Amino acid sequence: MIMVRKLGNALGAEITGLDLARPLSGNQFAEIENAFHDHSVIVFRDQHLTPEQQIAFSQCFGEIDINVRSRYAKPGYPEIFVVSNIIENGQPIGVTDAGRYWHTDHCYVEKPSRCSLLYAHEVPVQDGKALGDTEFASVTAAYDALPAEMARRLDGRKAINSYSYTYERKVHEFKRDTLAAEGRTAPRDIAHPVVRTHPYTGRKCLFVNEGYTTRILDMPEDESTQTLKFLFEHIVKPEFIYRHRWQPGDLLLWDNCATQHKAVFDYALPLRRRMERVTIRGGIPF
Repeated sequence: MIMVRKLGNALGAEITGLDLARPLSGNQFAEIENAFHDHSVIVFRDQHLTPEQQIAFSQCFGEIDINVRSRYAKPGYPEIFVVSNIIENGQPIGVTDAGRYWHTDHCYVEKPSRCSLLYAHEVPVQDGKALGDTEFASVTAAYDALPAEMARRLDGRKAINSYSYTYERKVHEFKRDTLAAEGRTAPRDIAHPVVRTHPYTGRKCLFVNEGYTTRILDMPEDESTQTLKFLFEHIVKPEFIYRHRWQPGDLLLWDNCATQHKAVFDYALPLRRRMERVTIRGGIPF
């Protein structure tokens, strides 16, 4: 029997009673999807998934979106993107600096991600405490709490989201290889609505983030800067946050329209962290 237990005030829930290694019935998936739309972040604990099983469950939500940084794909599985601090043969097995800033996955492409599914293989632990949490913010709750005048100012506006902007920040701040060194080119900057409508729930969502949003169009530069600063601070108020403490075997599903997230970097080698993510393509924001 599927059970849904709420974890946070604005978002977050745990679903129990499912082994995701087994095929789901239509009714089971409908229950999962309803809970997902209600709570935006869902954890399934104690899962034992092969790469094929993680991919199969992920595909229930739509078409898989392959990450531009293909060098960090799981060997043999281009659908799975590895996030890890582990070094093997002198090379990182995954991206080491993912989630340094509040962001939404793949918001810098024409069709941003619908959702992401991150599977915990290794979780750093020190003195009996798990480290490397992930924080989530509800951008639906944040929109609902906006002052009326700010909501009016944002209505109908678009903002630029830039992959290259954030990538270059990480090159300088965290010594990441340049895109040229990786043999890659950045996606072109893209304009998306500052406030988008959730395609499944109809709720309004703030769709700007400190990781990738650089400016609001058709607004003086200083006003754009101040407006984005206000929104970035507003979105991450404590009342809109759920902080997930990982356990090995967790599969975490989150809504990239209704949430933003940020990694907590409170660990370092020899404490190991290895996560494997599948990201699902969404539609054009409106």
